[in-house]
Amino acid sequence: MDELIENVKAWATERGIDKQPADAGYRKTVEELGELSSAYSRNNKEMMIDSLGDTAVCLINLATQMGLDFNECLEHAYNEIKDRKGKTVNGVFVKDADLKNGKDNQ
Repeated sequence: MDELIENVKAWATERGIDKQPADAGYRKTVEELGELSSAYSRNNKEMMIDSLGDTAVCLINLATQMGLDFNECLEHAYNEIKDRKGKTVNGVFVKDADLKNGKDNQ
């Protein structure tokens, strides 16, 4: 995975994407999420695979544009959630703190 992320970063550097403003990377990420939504709505597995991959590429590029390390961001997120307790409500995981505050939308 580390090698793949480095390959994505090298690809972006070769094309000058890494030097673009973060708002451009953000807009591209949202665009790819829209395509994922469309693929999901159509139950188009091939398009979902492509859109998820494109979104991951965009997130790696966005992290770089923001001066952040994607691996570090992912590790931080995992460390935040790894011991989190909660329950799944309507298909969405809701952490205990939000359940206690009535944010479970039940």
